[in-house]
Order: sequence, then C-alpha cells, then structure tokens
Amino acid sequence: MVPMISVQLYGIFVYSVDVDSTAAIMISSAEQAVRHPVVQGLLDLLTMFRDVLPILITILFFQYIVLKRPLSNPPKIAFGFLLVIVGLYAFVVGLKIGLFPIGTSMAEQLINLNSFAFIYLFAFMIGFATTMAEPALIAVGQQAEEAASGRIKGNMIRILVAVGVAIGITIGVFRLISGGSIHYFIIGGYTLVILLTALCPKYIVALAFDLGGVTTSEVTVPLVTALGIGLATHIEGRNVLIDGFGLIAFASIFPIVTVMCYAIIVDWLNKFNRKVI
Repeated sequence: MVPMISVQLYGIFVYSVDVDSTAAIMISSAEQAVRHPVVQGLLDLLTMFRDVLPILITILFFQYIVLKRPLSNPPKIAFGFLLVIVGLYAFVVGLKIGLFPIGTSMAEQLINLNSFAFIYLFAFMIGFATTMAEPALIAVGQQAEEAASGRIKGNMIRILVAVGVAIGITIGVFRLISGGSIHYFIIGGYTLVILLTALCPKYIVALAFDLGGVTTSEVTVPLVTALGIGLATHIEGRNVLIDGFGLIAFASIFPIVTVMCYAIIVDWLNKFNRKVI
C-alpha cells in the first residue's frame, strides 16, 4: 500500500506532463536506445549489478560495521551473488523475448476475433494458470499450512488465490474494454475488502493481505501487463498509460476477497456443526 501512496503523491506534486506527450517521449527514448546486441547485453548486465549492489552494501555494512564480524565464507557468498546477478539478467532477457511478446500477441489476436467473450475467457484462464505456477505462492502456502497446524491447507490456499486473481483480471479486462474509470473499481474492491476484514476470522486477515501481494510476482506480472498494454493498444479510444495498466491492481485485490470469503464460510460451517452436535 505504501508504494501506491508514494507514487500517487509523486504524481500529485511533481507529475505535470501531458500523458500523450509522455508516451511519445517514452517511445522516442526506446527507439534511440537500440544498440548492438552484445553492447546492450553488457550494459544490461552492468545495470543488473547496479541494482543488486545496494543489497550487497547493506549486508556488508551490518556484517562489518554493526555486528563487527567477518563473513563466514566470502568466496561462496560472492559466487552466490554472481549467480543471482546472472540469473536476474537471464530472467529479464527471457521476459523481453518470451513472455512480453506472447502476451501482446495474444491480445492482438483475440481482438481480431471480434468476440469479447474469448478475451474474458483468456483473462480468467491466464490469471488462474500463472498464479498456480507462482513459486512465491507455493512457498507461502506451505509456510501457512505449517504455521496453522493443519487448519489451513496449502493447496486450497493456492486454488483460492488463483481463482481470485482470475476473477480480478477478468474484471480488470472488462473495465479496460468498457472504458470505465479505474477509480470506481478500485474503491469498490477495497471497500469490499474492508467489510470482509471486519467479518472474517482474525487468523486469516494477515495471511489474506499477504497473499494479495504474493500474486504480483515473476510469472503473473509479465503476461498480465503485456495483455493490458496489448488490449489498450488495439482497442480504439484507449490510452496505453491510462488504460493499459491496472490489471495487476485487480489481481492483488480479489485474492484477498476469495481467501476471506472462504474463511468466513468455513468458520460459519464449523459453528453450525457445533450447534447441531
């Protein structure tokens, strides 16, 4: 939530450039940035090292300045960081040449079918499928199952979250196609979340909100973002910056809704069974 607030505050106080001109500047910059593949690859690798460097500096600062102890195995740790940098670089390259083009291509082809039903079906299915494949969600589901001592099933959590993401992305695509304002959808979604927070069992609240963030990870984000941009590009009257983004927001809200609804139903059934017995 805090990154959303900070970005919107930045937009209120600093961002005053017209959206259309900004889009033109972004496209122009992208065209000017074309370089030789080898040179571009080296620059991307250096950029990735720059992005990881603050993590390394923070760890070394606390290890040597605060804790005042040497690293247990510096060569092994250095090799690990090297693998992280190379792995992140390979991941980013994979997004550029794989997932982003697939999402954009699918959006274009679905638009050409002249049937919004297939677009909604694709949005639902891709939301469910990518969420089920999220490594972070698998890890959180397993940890939640262990911490809850059997009250929460990891596989059930994954399915609930996947269904929530699928519903959220479908609603987001409907908003994009219909041209409605994202403000009303987001406000309505979070109003529902607030109401459910007051109704659902306390043990599920924190987990439900965490699961809403876990869904926006490395598998879901590239495809969903590419889908939104592709649809906004090929639907007449849509602006890429205004309408093409926002699907991830819906993917974060509705998993919270599905998990909380499930917890409320289970809690109600347990109370009902106790009364019957």
